Amino acid sequence: MSANRSPARKFAVVTGASTGIGLELARCCAEDGFELVIVANETAIETAAAELRSLGGSVEAVQTDLATTEGVDKLCAAIGDRPIDALLANAGVGLGHAFLDQDFGRIRRVIDTNITGTLYLIHRAGNEMLRRNAGRILITGSIAGFMPGSFHAVYNGTKAFLDSFSFALREELRDSGVTVTCLMPGATETEFFQRADMMDTKVGTEKKDNAREVAKAGFDAMLRGDSDIVTGMKNKIQTTVANVTPNEVLAKQHRKMAEPGTAKS
Repeated sequence: MSANRSPARKFAVVTGASTGIGLELARCCAEDGFELVIVANETAIETAAAELRSLGGSVEAVQTDLATTEGVDKLCAAIGDRPIDALLANAGVGLGHAFLDQDFGRIRRVIDTNITGTLYLIHRAGNEMLRRNAGRILITGSIAGFMPGSFHAVYNGTKAFLDSFSFALREELRDSGVTVTCLMPGATETEFFQRADMMDTKVGTEKKDNAREVAKAGFDAMLRGDSDIVTGMKNKIQTTVANVTPNEVLAKQHRKMAEPGTAKS
């Protein structure tokens, strides 16, 4: 344990914490007495850290690109030998429009951020937790993982991977003191859709869930050690229906939400 860490203080790492669900997850941690390292690939992470410090706790900001192994290594170097009580793996990006119209560099970035970087970080932090038989991992998946994402195909595919992975990892760790929880929100009021070039779509312009409420539900589920949490009754119904609906039908339904030009007037 680092000399500058009080034994009474819990320690959490939150990725993608500059805005949206990630920032609200970090706020939940700060309010619950966690020391924090928060991470994002933008200067706004420093603003977020200053805001969170006003809650009275220790908050360290790390600006790094978690789509790269070097970026994850930089984060791990900042964490040092501090035992991680909670890892909230929230970093993720989206990409709208038809797959064949997308730039492959941007496609690769979605995969590297949402899957490769997330798994590398969980592998490193999870091994540290397993050595102590203690720790909590929250993975931000999505209800998008329940359906083929026409005009959002790569993103939905990455979330299907994360949703599945979280349950598998949880089972592997069942007899340890490490828990894995999957947060599966629906469309949430964040900068996500603007960044994904989806403001000309129905899903990008319609009313969305509140990021604070989504984060609090996920944080509480993590503390309880729950396997998963789908936020919002509408989303719970949607996932239940998706489980018994043919994928071809789901893909057509998703087109109505995510195809360019479907934005509400």
